[in-house]
Amino acid sequence: NLGLIFSKPSTRTRVSFTAGMYHLGGHVMFLSEKELQLGRGETIGDTARILSGYLDAVVIRTYSQEDLEDYAAVSEIPVINGLTDERHPCQALSDIMTISEFHDDLRRVKVVYLGDGNNVATSLMHVCALVGAEVVICSPEELSLPGWAIVEAKEISASTGARVANMTDPAEAVAVADFLYTDVWFSMGQQRSPDKRELLEPYRIDTELLSLAKDSCRVMHCLPAHRGEEIEAGVMDGPRSIVFRQAENRLHAQKELLKLLLENAEE
Repeated sequence: NLGLIFSKPSTRTRVSFTAGMYHLGGHVMFLSEKELQLGRGETIGDTARILSGYLDAVVIRTYSQEDLEDYAAVSEIPVINGLTDERHPCQALSDIMTISEFHDDLRRVKVVYLGDGNNVATSLMHVCALVGAEVVICSPEELSLPGWAIVEAKEISASTGARVANMTDPAEAVAVADFLYTDVWFSMGQQRSPDKRELLEPYRIDTELLSLAKDSCRVMHCLPAHRGEEIEAGVMDGPRSIVFRQAENRLHAQKELLKLLLENAEE
């Protein structure tokens, strides 16, 4: 039995975990945070202890990384980060799976992320560091990754030989890139700001920017996408886009994650 505790909207995370668990012969309970006693003041710790007696694992999609970690510290069952404001590791698993399908040597691949230094950028940088790839996060200085995320990536790369970098110049960043990656400019819960949009305009993945990368370069996006904003419609729907393959791989990567975590679950 898998519980999905969500306080944010979801398409790919919710549906892929649900379908994946059904494929594996399990059951799923969707638990909106507002419908649990959490919404009436029950503590995170009490909720974690109670649900540990009912379920075999939970996926939590929420705002605060601290709340997720507080839950996991008390939980007696596996806790999967389905997205927080700081990290999106399940997306990163499917990202690196997708990259491996188009490049057979992850230590010789260059992945460039363009846009806001957000939770997706953080987890992408970390997973690329884990497998020894070259990863560049290219953002305006005002929207760069937080310092702790960069420190973590560099600590990981010290043992894997990965090359991690932060840049502000899109043209310089995408040179000889194998994959260009982007995300929405305004994450869930963020107010749309003309100032932020102006900062990010040069980081749009369009035909001109794609032409500066390798001819074999592929384009990625974690979705949902705003065509014409962070990515040009013709690029996202064009022959070099692997966006929808990447989205499908959320299912396959998460099934493997569930198998790994639940293989020793009690009957």
